[in-house]
Amino acid sequence: MHKLNKNVTMSSASIPTIRRLPSYLYLVRKAKEEGIEIISGTVIANELDLEPIQVRKDLASTGIIGKPRVGYKVTDLIDAIEKFLNWDKKHNAILVGAGNLGSALLGYKEFTKNGLNFLAAFDVDEKKIGTSINGTKVHNISELEAFVRNEDVQIAVLTVRSGIAQDVADLISEAGIQTIWNFTKVKLKVPKDVLLLKEDLSSSYAVLSVYS
Repeated sequence: MHKLNKNVTMSSASIPTIRRLPSYLYLVRKAKEEGIEIISGTVIANELDLEPIQVRKDLASTGIIGKPRVGYKVTDLIDAIEKFLNWDKKHNAILVGAGNLGSALLGYKEFTKNGLNFLAAFDVDEKKIGTSINGTKVHNISELEAFVRNEDVQIAVLTVRSGIAQDVADLISEAGIQTIWNFTKVKLKVPKDVLLLKEDLSSSYAVLSVYS
């Protein structure tokens, strides 16, 4: 289930374009680390096995225009993509479900680099409550509503077991969080003003396994 927030709705970029931009950003950041100052759309396209015209069109959606037969200034391109994705800003998040997947997400450094800031994690397991996972403290899920009321939380990452996913999603939306990143297998029902994005790891693995 996909819904669009206001920024995406007002944007001229399509969802496929938005999904490709992080790959461009990773590549351009790497170019900067290697001391490259100018990069062309053709080079980016070749690295990612895309058509140059598609790359230029995608990048144009961020507002940047490259110089013909020259390309883009690497630092300007990084800034343009980061600003378009709002990755130049901090996005406060909580994680609900501090199991193996949740713990892995809390330790994923690319999130921090791109502005995702985990303020807290929540769980029902007494053994986990009060501990810290990759620097993020785990709270009792009963504290979630009060925590959200006192903190500026924009995103909830949901990694609980399927049997309680809908109840937890209800709790999250009732607490006032309007963006949920759902890593469970459940098709959740949320209010119309809540942005819900489902991350289906099984579907991605299915494609890999069939073609491997």
